[in-house]
Amino acid sequence: MSKDRAPSPLPTVPMDGVDESTWMDVIQKMDEVYTRLIDDEVELEKKNTELEQSQQFIVSVLTSMSDVLVVCDERGLIEQANAALCELVGRREERLRGSSLADLLADEASVQAARDAMDRSDAPRDGQGIELNLLGRDGQAVPVDASCTTRVGPSGRRVGTVWVGRPMAELKRAYHEMRAAHEALKRTQQQLLHSEKMASLGQLVAGVAHELNNPISFVLGNVHALRKYSDRLQTYMAALHAHEPEAVLQQMRQKLRIEHLLADLPSLIEGTLEGAQRTADIVQGLKRFSAMDTEAHAPVVLAEVIERAIHWVRKGRGAAMAVHWQPGPTVTVMGSAGQLQQVMMNLLQNAFDALGQVPQPAVRVAMAVHGDRVVVTVRDNGPGIPPEHLLRIFDPFFTTKPVGKGTGLGLSISYGIVEQHGGRLSARNADGGGAEFVLDLPRMA
Repeated sequence: MSKDRAPSPLPTVPMDGVDESTWMDVIQKMDEVYTRLIDDEVELEKKNTELEQSQQFIVSVLTSMSDVLVVCDERGLIEQANAALCELVGRREERLRGSSLADLLADEASVQAARDAMDRSDAPRDGQGIELNLLGRDGQAVPVDASCTTRVGPSGRRVGTVWVGRPMAELKRAYHEMRAAHEALKRTQQQLLHSEKMASLGQLVAGVAHELNNPISFVLGNVHALRKYSDRLQTYMAALHAHEPEAVLQQMRQKLRIEHLLADLPSLIEGTLEGAQRTADIVQGLKRFSAMDTEAHAPVVLAEVIERAIHWVRKGRGAAMAVHWQPGPTVTVMGSAGQLQQVMMNLLQNAFDALGQVPQPAVRVAMAVHGDRVVVTVRDNGPGIPPEHLLRIFDPFFTTKPVGKGTGLGLSISYGIVEQHGGRLSARNADGGGAEFVLDLPRMA
């Protein structure tokens, strides 16, 4: 900002001992001082504009805050309050200024707690949390989770306190919303886990049908034989009850082969029981795998889980697959047997799927113990994993299989299961070719 400056008048009456050059120096100095004053005035106006903008910014922030805010001096008198507090207590800020913070509190316990917080000389600089009851606009107590922070002046001396709080009702509502969202997420995750498990189970149907067919056929054949034996025994017993002559009974024994029947009965009954038990074991294993897993963990013999997974996956493949399994020492881990079996089945199925065009497909499964960790590796002799896929292989819904052949969830869910068990699941290309998945789990002491 500039202003017109009037010319400096020259003295009309000469003074003794003062020449014209001296007057010129004086006028020049006056011009410099006047110019400096003008520059200072412009800078002052600029500072005032910036100060007004800063003040408007602070006011807008305080007005938009949903939390209540109160600024008090060292005596506990209110210097400033935001719109949220005014709305909560039903008073205008002009009426609040100069009043005591205690006038806003609903009970003596809150008043005493506020005084203790303001009188503390060792109050933490990041604030201290206090639960207070504010007197609401309807005269009812409003629980508030407040924080009291010391306010320090330019000289470093304590000049008051700043109170920031949020009504408990809002906190409880936010907590319940967060908890509901968490529960919904857990249910969705469990549903995805079960859906992927059922998808894996569907791939095993053909093998399971063949597995069940053998013992059921065996039991059915034995039952037919037992039925024939039962008819013969009934005929012979009817003759006994009719008191037929011994010669007739002897002839019937030979014709009905009663001695052979009696000798064959134990093996028939034992074979039938064995077939029925085998069928029950298969059904129980399928029920255990397809059931929704609970979150409870128990000691699990890892080698047994791996052997069951190998058994079921091989049964579900149309073509024979060579699986080289090196169990290693007996190791126990803490976890869910069903979930760990699902992980192993996913790894094996992915390995088998990668061997479609390999002349002599083979999968190697090995287990080793390294200190308090147990490491299981699943390696195939296929083409390996493309480098651009390595970083995405555990992403949800990522799959390189044709549409309808894979959901893209198997490895992602397996990764999450392993993390829940305190372990790590990684993938890499083996040095000798093929892909290798490494499952690392904590070992039970």
